[in-house]
Amino acid sequence: MRIAKSEATVRVPATSGNLGPGFDCLGLAHDLWDEVSVRLITGRTRVEVRGEGAGQLPTDESHLIVRAMRRAFEVAALPNAGIEMRCENRIAQGRGLGSSAAAVVAGLVLVRGLVDHPELFDDEVLLRLACEFEGHPDNAAPALFGGAVLSWMDDAAAHAARIPVSKRITSTLLVPDTVLSTEKARQALPEKVPHVDAAFNVSRTAMITLALEHYPELLLPATEDRLHQDYRASAMPESASMLAALREAGWPAVVSGAGPSLLVLDTLDDETAGLVSQRGFRVLRCAIAPRGAHLVEQ
Repeated sequence: MRIAKSEATVRVPATSGNLGPGFDCLGLAHDLWDEVSVRLITGRTRVEVRGEGAGQLPTDESHLIVRAMRRAFEVAALPNAGIEMRCENRIAQGRGLGSSAAAVVAGLVLVRGLVDHPELFDDEVLLRLACEFEGHPDNAAPALFGGAVLSWMDDAAAHAARIPVSKRITSTLLVPDTVLSTEKARQALPEKVPHVDAAFNVSRTAMITLALEHYPELLLPATEDRLHQDYRASAMPESASMLAALREAGWPAVVSGAGPSLLVLDTLDDETAGLVSQRGFRVLRCAIAPRGAHLVEQ
């Protein structure tokens, strides 16, 4: 394998992991995209970040996209070159919208666009490499494939399958100003949970796969969870309070990934959206992205 092109551009979507009960195995891609362009150069790596994360994200070799590209170059036994990269970020950082998975997937897909045998970097290979960074595939899989995705680990191997989604289902993202690291959110989880709670989530995870494809009217009960959201509530009190209020009003709302953003599997009416905005959340009415990360023709 060798480098066939010196430039490539990729678009990669925001994602929500878990979807309520599907802890570390369900995910959904949103029509909210980061766009990243790279050019291989002989000099030192330079990164320009615009939009979300500007002035905060690294602008050198430590940037996560660059690190993912380096890993793909290593797998392909390709020499390292300098990288000139421009990021147009629309995915909020540290909000549970899959920004890190998007960065990793972007880097891997960019390398696929640069090499002479892109088929050797098929989706299975890229998902495996993404999980080296992410640890689990619930955000990386929808970032790669788009739509709703069921993913799982078999020993060290990651797998994923698309879940058909009814055209009647829409989505709304509620994004607060506060941030919450995935590491801190995971630290809030207990090592063990009651068997009855595990059984409850198994039933709801099965239910949501049916609800997404055939029975949207089941989304409210299908998005119930007992494994992670309540345990994390104290780390994101504003989001937990908003989640409880929305569900009490009949909206199928869940924590997006590790939070603190929320996902509503419906389109909020103007009155509700206004009330949510007054409580400090950005309301993003995003369609479900039908495709995942993809190269943009130069």
